[in-house]
Amino acid sequence: MTDRPRPPASVRLVRIGEEHAGQRIDNFLLAQLKGVPKSHIYRILRTGQVRLNGGRIDAARRIADGDLVRIPPLQTAAAPNEIPAGAVDAFAQRLAARILIDDAELLVINKPSGIAVHGGSGLTLGIIEGLRKLRPEARLLELVHRLDRDTSGCLVIAKKRSALRSLHEQFRENSVKKTYTALLVGAWAQQTRKVEAALDKNVLQSGERVVKASASGKAAATIFRRTRLFEAATLVEAEPLTGRTHQIRVHAQFMGHPIAGDDRYAPSERNREFRQRGLRRLFLHASRLSLVHPGSGQAVTVEAPLDAELQAFLDTCE
Repeated sequence: MTDRPRPPASVRLVRIGEEHAGQRIDNFLLAQLKGVPKSHIYRILRTGQVRLNGGRIDAARRIADGDLVRIPPLQTAAAPNEIPAGAVDAFAQRLAARILIDDAELLVINKPSGIAVHGGSGLTLGIIEGLRKLRPEARLLELVHRLDRDTSGCLVIAKKRSALRSLHEQFRENSVKKTYTALLVGAWAQQTRKVEAALDKNVLQSGERVVKASASGKAAATIFRRTRLFEAATLVEAEPLTGRTHQIRVHAQFMGHPIAGDDRYAPSERNREFRQRGLRRLFLHASRLSLVHPGSGQAVTVEAPLDAELQAFLDTCE
């Protein structure tokens, strides 16, 4: 059974406010037209169906405060699995208990494991949708960076376009210091190691992303520091100096000590043993993040406490 298409809406005229000033028109439309394929958005731009102040506009054009954008009527497919309103409310309240910073410029949340940062790819609800439900009065809530679905910890969301630009620049220049807590498989004999191994990203036909160390890949570096040594595992702090996909996970594997609970990069027999002892997720947590606050200009460090399930598993390693 196929989903019945929703009837096309009428033409929308959107007056741009300060929160969207400076944004590229294609990115603005992608945010406004959830569920519309990216190829279709570029087609309506290319054919002149989107107008800026009455004139045609190309995809790279940046919009300004006070601009008037014409968005044509579009027909989109109805979502196949709408989540009941009560479930959305419960999810939003779950996120509310994990907020670490919430001010006029930004919001930082201790992201739970097992939840994507945004909906899509068959997922109806993600962190950003839950936060928009929790903060309906917010004019802007946009992800500054991403965490893998299975990774928990510090996730930054901007509340203003100016904050988003500032934070994007900090992440782009690698001036944001990120520290992760990870449990490595096996007893790692070293105290500290800087892994410099280029990473090559491939996407399988299934859509799954797989990353491997390869001389032909992009440069990547991670510092690992041992904090606790167990008989069959090692607790470390991992500091990524670059921001590649699955970087910490692949660099841990490259050292010969993959991250516990990592079904993609860790030996399955050891993961089965860990699951029997209570570890049913990836043991990777974004525990600390330091940046310059986009409003005050002051250095800010935020810490996300380790989830109870991870702490409980550590207790079994003693």
